[in-house]
Formats: sequence, structure tokens, C-alpha cells
Amino acid sequence: MSAFWPGKRVFITGITGFVGYWLAEHLLAKGACVVGLVRDWVPESNFSRFRLGERITVVSGTLEDYALLERTLNEYDIDTVFHLGAQTQVGVGNRSPLATFETNIRGTWNLLEACRMHAAAVRRVVVASSDKAYGDQDKLPYTEDAPLQGKHPYDVSKSCTDLLASTYFNTYGLPVCITRCGNIYGPGDTNLSRLIPGIITWVLRGEPIVIRSDGTLVRDYFYVRDAVSAYVLLAETMEARSVVGEAFNFSSGLRISVLDMTKKILSVMDKSDHPVQILNEARGEIKDQYLSSDKASRLLGWQPSCGLEEALAETIEYYAHVLRER
Repeated sequence: MSAFWPGKRVFITGITGFVGYWLAEHLLAKGACVVGLVRDWVPESNFSRFRLGERITVVSGTLEDYALLERTLNEYDIDTVFHLGAQTQVGVGNRSPLATFETNIRGTWNLLEACRMHAAAVRRVVVASSDKAYGDQDKLPYTEDAPLQGKHPYDVSKSCTDLLASTYFNTYGLPVCITRCGNIYGPGDTNLSRLIPGIITWVLRGEPIVIRSDGTLVRDYFYVRDAVSAYVLLAETMEARSVVGEAFNFSSGLRISVLDMTKKILSVMDKSDHPVQILNEARGEIKDQYLSSDKASRLLGWQPSCGLEEALAETIEYYAHVLRER
């Protein structure tokens, strides 16, 4: 157990999401006291399946409710905030931009303002942005000094999230750091429209795989355990204040097309002859996105630890177990 976390009072937004769940479990194991913001109770989520709500303090509400956020930070004497809560789906953002902006942009400024109001207690705020905040860039991989130029609703919402966090550091000295990760995957992602859980579930059910794009889009896939280690190390490092106000890319270093990832999953599942349908219908998607995490390596000493085959095998076993339970 790390000597850093016992007694720390941590507030996690987005705790019912699969990254939020893994982060909470990690921090509980290290002795932290966890408070989680819960909007919806999702029965199939890890949060529900493993009864996380019985082991933390649950605050019911939304990021749009400023008074609730301010009360939570004050009454639970929060010293560490992980802001993971967001509408995270590109397609949903395209269909419902206002709802996405309300949650991702207004929700972020509400939380940051509540933290500012209780700056005497709040020692560190880690804000989850995304590689989507960079938008479409000619120069790859993305580095942290690349401009934030999202063009579509979800991408723009993450660019704004990023800029708001920077504003609260530069103007008010709020101890904020920003994370920009690639496509996070792993056990417990209930959004089956995402590539990896979708493919695994289709194969386990004996259904054809459906690829919405033309299969050539290149992405940076990032295992959830590595993402959690990155968040936690960053928060610990912020205690020394040397990295406060900085943004960090976190990446597996894996750059792989949708079709190649599909083939890799099928290989791990020993289902290489499984049928695949390529629809070529995706719109509003950036063609190639991948990150350099050299800055995180240099300043934080962070490196990913999970290999692709190991991570996929663990993820596949999780979904197989879930289907066996049904």
C-alpha cells in the first residue's frame, strides 16, 4: 500500500464508468476514502456488479448541478478530485450536441469553480481530457504542444474541457493537471458501440462483426489498468507541485488500424475466420489519431506495463464470464 493515499479524501466524477470503477478500486486498495458522483445506476456496469456503491460514499446527481458539487467538496472535505465524468461517445455527441456541451463543458466549469471555492482544502485536480481535443492534425503523433482544434461536437467539448482546466490554473492558481489518453479499453466497458468490446461480444455471441468505418482509421488503444496507473501517479506527483498546470499524453505507444485490431482480437480468440462486415458509413471521424507519451515518461517516470495480448486476453475473459452469467 502506498503511503501517499491512506486518509486522502478523493472525489471521482464518472465513477460508474468503467475507468472510474477501476480507479476507485485502485484507490480503495491504497487506503483512500472515495466519494463518487453517480448520475445513473447502470445494472450491467462494474460499479453495480461488484457493489462498489456499498464501499464508497455515493453522491447522487449531475455535473450540471453546481450547488451539489460545491456542497460535496465542502461537506466531505475533499482534497483530491479526479474529473472523469463526461458524455464520451462521438456518435452521441453528433446526434445530441447540446447535451454533450452541457455535461462536458458546463459540467467542467462547474466542478472547477467549486474546487476554486474550496481551494484551501483541494490539493490536486486531475481533469480527463482526450486525444480528441487535438482534432485533426497533420503532424503525428500528437504532442502536448499541438493546438487544441476539435471540430465536431465531442472533440470540441474536450478541447473546451482542456482550456477551462488551463484557465483555472493560470488565472486562479488552482492545482490542476490534464490527461489526454487514447481509446481506453478493458474489462467492464458497457458501451458495445466501441470497437474492442463490440468485436469481442459479437464473436462470443456468434454474430458477424460490423465495422462502421472503412477499417483504415488508425487509433491509439490504451488498457484501463495502464490508464489508472497514469492517473494515480500524476496525482501523487502533483504533491510536489512541479508538474501542476501541465497536460500529459498517456499512450500505449500502439498505433493500429481498426481492421488490424479486429484481426488481432480474432487471433487471440482463435476465431480468425469469423465473418467481418465493413460498412464504410462512419462520418465525423478523424482518420488517424495517436499520441506521444514522451513527456509523461520524462517528467513522471511513467511507462505502460500491459502488453496487448495480455490485455486483450483479460478483457475477452471478462466478457465471456459476463455472458456465461446470463
